[in-house]
Amino acid sequence: MCRHLCYLGDPVSLSELVLRPPHSLLVQSYAPTDMRGGGRINADGFGVGWFTGSGPVGRYRRSIPIWQDDDFVRLAEQLSGTAVLAAVRNGTVGMPVSDRAAAPFTDGRWLFSLNGRIDGWPQSVTGLAEQLPTAELLQLDAPTDAALLWAVLRHRLATGDPATVLAGLVGDVLAAAPASRLNLLLTDGRSGYATTVTHSLSVRSSDTGTILASEPFDDDPAWQQVEDGQLVLADRFGVSIQPLPGR
Repeated sequence: MCRHLCYLGDPVSLSELVLRPPHSLLVQSYAPTDMRGGGRINADGFGVGWFTGSGPVGRYRRSIPIWQDDDFVRLAEQLSGTAVLAAVRNGTVGMPVSDRAAAPFTDGRWLFSLNGRIDGWPQSVTGLAEQLPTAELLQLDAPTDAALLWAVLRHRLATGDPATVLAGLVGDVLAAAPASRLNLLLTDGRSGYATTVTHSLSVRSSDTGTILASEPFDDDPAWQQVEDGQLVLADRFGVSIQPLPGR
């Protein structure tokens, strides 16, 4: 459905994370290895968000395959971050392919990505959408399941703990659409949060930082695959993994 990653640690160039590894997101865009029935390639756009200390969040999103964007190759060599969230997109049939439909979605210090889909979209989650103020529905980045999830999540983050809010959103979506695939990634540049519902996720920690990724991007034996039905909490020093409530 998509491939994504989140990095928290020492400053690193976007190129080193997204383009250079032997099984980087660039490679995963045309040759993923663990899509679990969620498509074959990820060519419907891509995006990268990055944090540089206390400065504003940077973001770059395009609707073309990452391998076609020579401008990004040049930018990625020049830009670096202490936290990065990046994704390559395999859009669900019937949903638009546009810059605004590509992750990461952002608001303030938050970056968000979905690897998956809401089953029965959009009828299955009309009740979820009705919980949002009308103005927020009218300002969705795109008419997609990922954009709606982000709007609901952003609304709830205003008054809740991120890990609790993320797990609660997954539970609400699965109650309405049980066959949904919901691997979510969320970060504020200091902490990272992820869920595994159907799709793959691996984690790796070292002295320089922590990475959460749909697929390992190299053969480092430190990569650990996360089981299905888990909530992952991360910072630059490591991860904590626990079952999602009800899974």
